[in-house]
Amino acid sequence: MLKEFKEFALKGNVIDMAVGVIIGGAFSTIVSSLVNDIFMPVLGLLTGKINFSELYISLDGVDYPTLADAKAVSAPVFAYGSFIQNVIQFLILAFVVFLFMKVINKLKKPAPVAAPTTKVCPYCKSEIHIDAVKCPHCASDLEDTEQ
Repeated sequence: MLKEFKEFALKGNVIDMAVGVIIGGAFSTIVSSLVNDIFMPVLGLLTGKINFSELYISLDGVDYPTLADAKAVSAPVFAYGSFIQNVIQFLILAFVVFLFMKVINKLKKPAPVAAPTTKVCPYCKSEIHIDAVKCPHCASDLEDTEQ
């Protein structure tokens, strides 16, 4: 069983996937910083200095000065500001991944088109070798038809 696990773990796809998960985690941290430290303060400034991470509704009817105060006393809160921030973070992450994949696809060279190895007999419409001068299916001479 150990040998089978070793074969599975060392397959290229598993290692590629592990590298992708590690890079994805690091990339997520960068996007979180972009949203929380750059984008949300600018958005807050544009919307009248609203701090989205502090937007909440207290479900127990008590008015708390901050979200942290409400959470400190374990009050039930509907923290819609955090949700808005997470949605924006997701949209930025999805857009950056889209742009990244677009660049990667441009860098990939298209697979070379293989030269044809067959042709179609103009008389019987059978597929034959490209160098054939006589159709093996209908015995037609093909040299006169290729010009």
